[in-house]
Amino acid sequence: MQKAQSAFLLETTYEEAYDLLIESRDYIGTKVPEVRKNASQAYQMVISVETMRLTTRLTQVMAWLLTQKAVYLEEMSPEQAAKHTYRLGGQKMCLDRGRADYEILPIQLRRLLERSHGLYLRINRLDQQLAAAD
Repeated sequence: MQKAQSAFLLETTYEEAYDLLIESRDYIGTKVPEVRKNASQAYQMVISVETMRLTTRLTQVMAWLLTQKAVYLEEMSPEQAAKHTYRLGGQKMCLDRGRADYEILPIQLRRLLERSHGLYLRINRLDQQLAAAD
């Protein structure tokens, strides 16, 4: 991939991830407390697990994208970025689609989870491609 193409892909993906992060933060900060207010303890636990899955995906994606940005800007070597510490993590939780009774979740949370899952899958493929190239 040419450097200009790489920069465009990196920047647009970063913007997508950042926008999703802000949208998720706003949802968790305003809507989740309302949902939890009159919910059973079991349902509160479900909401907690799924919001944790959402934030874990987004945190992992943002960290990976910032690492790639540092490589692009030559602030970090590709060899350093290839180390385990800088690779995409959290696969066990992030690749998991979550509960079988997914439909019990609020629609907005389900949409955020779907979008974060799709983004995480894309970044996971890129991470694997970079690892295979080493």
